[in-house]
Amino acid sequence: MTALKKYLRLECTGLWRPSPDAQRREVLVSFGDATLILADIKSERALGHWSLPAIIRLNPGETPALYSPGEDAGEELEIEDETMIDALEQVGALIRAREPRPGRLRIILLGLIVAAIAAAAVFWLPDALIRHTAGALPLAKRQEIGRMALADLTRLTGAPCAMPEGRAALARLRDRLLGRRGEIVVLRDGLRSPAHLPGGLILLPRALVEAADSPDVVAGAILVEDERREASQPLAPLLRHAGIMATLKLLTSGELPASALRGYGEVLLSRAPARSAFAPAREEDLIARFAEAELPLTPYARHVDPSGESVLKLIEADPMRGIVTDPALGDTDWVALQGICMD
Repeated sequence: MTALKKYLRLECTGLWRPSPDAQRREVLVSFGDATLILADIKSERALGHWSLPAIIRLNPGETPALYSPGEDAGEELEIEDETMIDALEQVGALIRAREPRPGRLRIILLGLIVAAIAAAAVFWLPDALIRHTAGALPLAKRQEIGRMALADLTRLTGAPCAMPEGRAALARLRDRLLGRRGEIVVLRDGLRSPAHLPGGLILLPRALVEAADSPDVVAGAILVEDERREASQPLAPLLRHAGIMATLKLLTSGELPASALRGYGEVLLSRAPARSAFAPAREEDLIARFAEAELPLTPYARHVDPSGESVLKLIEADPMRGIVTDPALGDTDWVALQGICMD
């Protein structure tokens, strides 16, 4: 989009409410490729991507401006910066101007687009479409798709462990490590190592929770998997499984057929473990993440490799090395978490 290029370096602060009942928080707002990026004001880690064509202004003509990533999305962003407001209005006007109009011309243009898609499909469209769609969807839609994938996965693993006391302990651990943007579930069978799904969904195997010798091991597994999620594009493999037509429908209508994810659970469980339990996350990012959470890195590193040989660099760079810290969970919560699958 040519008109968007001059705004690619434009950024400002805003007040973001991720859900109607959540507190507002200050975020960094900037333009991306067809998206508006909301990032943490301190770490600059992305918190959400709003598709520009879907953004709605909730109070036209009023200041500060209020925006939403779509109808009934639940999220809200308040912006006072006039330059950013003008940019959003201009981009929105351009997008609306480019929308096809009813009539014969629309039919002709639609036919040309379909023909172009058919011609390009053999060469570059599938992967390009998947990458674009994976990067353009708002957080709410990614969370919805992640829950759909989890539903298919639980055909094989059984329902997530749900002992009430354990779930409460897991929620407290999530709040400390991920905030409200993430979700953690413990699966009974089939999962050999931590994994993730779109929308910030972290999956833990029951064996890890029950065999860990301290809550810092489980907390470390959660942080590492979330960092791996941020270093990858969780939607891409899922959309490759769904296929080009389902991905195209998702991009154009915002809906992904549930049937498109059938069998994805087998794919996820059959994946060979990563060569490194920490790949593709970078060591410096992991160290910074553990420092931010004030969590020792050594317990999980030792859990991955008791000899310490393959994780020596991480152990030596542990930001909490030599510092006495409280466990990630108290004794009562830790016992409850280890019994989460006893329902």
